[in-house]
Amino acid sequence: MKPDPGPSHRPNRSRQRLPRSFKELTPTKAFNPRTFFYEMVWKALLTRRKGQHKKPDFPKLNHGQVAITWIGHASFLIQFRDLNVLIDPNFANWLFLLKRIKRAGVKISHLPPIDLVLLTHAHFDHFHKPTLRRLPRPKIALMPWGMSDLAHDLGFERVIELEWWESFSRANWKVTLTPCRHWGARMLRDDHRGYGGFVLEHEGRRIFHAGDSAYFDGFKQIGARLQPEIALLPIGAYYPDSFRNVHMGPDEAMKVFHDLRARWLVPMHYGTFKLSFEQLDEPPRWLKELADRDGVSNRLRIMEEGTPHVF
Repeated sequence: MKPDPGPSHRPNRSRQRLPRSFKELTPTKAFNPRTFFYEMVWKALLTRRKGQHKKPDFPKLNHGQVAITWIGHASFLIQFRDLNVLIDPNFANWLFLLKRIKRAGVKISHLPPIDLVLLTHAHFDHFHKPTLRRLPRPKIALMPWGMSDLAHDLGFERVIELEWWESFSRANWKVTLTPCRHWGARMLRDDHRGYGGFVLEHEGRRIFHAGDSAYFDGFKQIGARLQPEIALLPIGAYYPDSFRNVHMGPDEAMKVFHDLRARWLVPMHYGTFKLSFEQLDEPPRWLKELADRDGVSNRLRIMEEGTPHVF
């Protein structure tokens, strides 16, 4: 049995404005199904799928080196010389009516054996069951509270739920679940499910994956308590402005980067699925402009899907 983190560490949903229905994610004046279908389904259907699967040349790593490969959307492969970690893996070409606009950077068959899978929340674009069932020999899955029933038949040797600020350690690695501003229901009414980000610590390195989140002051606390070095931050699905209740744009991601006091910024959650109204190529372009403005262009790593980057 995992230890009780105590009431001070438990999520307080009353402090956050979380969506109670799909309508709350739409523009604030009115819900227009025709507009949503046109923007997120029809436009995507007319857009030719881009990108190619690559057979990645995974580097040989020394102690203390980490290789990060962006698969697409919020999916990453993080490799140390003795540990392979997948975060929010999703290789789907379709999510119901939503078409994947850019192919996954690698195929599942290209993946090494997976030691650990981190799942930030239960939304279909982050917790994709068909992908999880096909992973090569996944051993341990870590996820927020209230999600383990979704993972019991997916082939994991062990499934572990965490509360915010709770950690799980094994051998010489450690993972901590961090707060975020989002919501965890897979459908509309199973709001008992948790959500969050993760800080992975191994061989003296700390990598932070924020999951899905709007901006909130808690990022300052994450930076102070866990001091992540590499920040994987979402930058898409922010327009119309009502979407910023649960997502953030490049401007807020840059603010998070400074709050965390991280060394590297790696953007994610853009260009793969059309989940909002901004142009698909707008988020990275805007982020580059902000990095130039703030004098941190040399600390920004905009990745190409399927290409490992060594840090």
